[in-house]
Amino acid sequence: MPKSNNQNFPPIKTISDFKSTLIGGGARSNLFEVELSFPSGAPINDPDGVISNSRFLVKSAALPASQVNFLPVAFRGRTLNVASDRTFESWTITILNDTDFKIRTAFEQWVNYINNVATNRGETNPSNYQADATVYQLDRSGDVLRYYSFYDVFPTAVSQIPLAYDTDSIQEFTVEMQILYWEARVGNAPSVTGNNTGSQNIVSDIE
Repeated sequence: MPKSNNQNFPPIKTISDFKSTLIGGGARSNLFEVELSFPSGAPINDPDGVISNSRFLVKSAALPASQVNFLPVAFRGRTLNVASDRTFESWTITILNDTDFKIRTAFEQWVNYINNVATNRGETNPSNYQADATVYQLDRSGDVLRYYSFYDVFPTAVSQIPLAYDTDSIQEFTVEMQILYWEARVGNAPSVTGNNTGSQNIVSDIE
């Protein structure tokens, strides 16, 4: 059926309209915190210390993408795209390296637990080498706007750290992790939750 040509044009918007719509001044990309965890069976040195330090030294992360693949179906010279399977992209964090190498050592030990560099052997039960992680989106008061919990994650790449005589900067490295799935949840910020306890899974509300 042909679509109607009647079009309702939007009214003119003002800067005041824009200001009232940008709640809280907008979410800021530099206001976040990452909480890691490690498999209980992995030989990690001082895991509690690593987890505590990572809340400060993870300098960049990402809120996850939401992706559903599509399946093209041909019909008489045209293509109908229908929804296919959901996929979850890898999650990458960037970490500042301090002089005790504590966080980098932990990830190297985790990877080695999965596949030993010398013996080519390692843990084969996914439940034993996977863990969970969380990234918190904060507001300017330090309250949590939203947080994403990543389930059954494990590292697949710990990046190199370049060295050079003519470089004067704090070292950093990236860790790429595979995830099984994630959930988005409401935080404790009054601007978004009111009296919400923060336990609500909001994926069904946002997608």
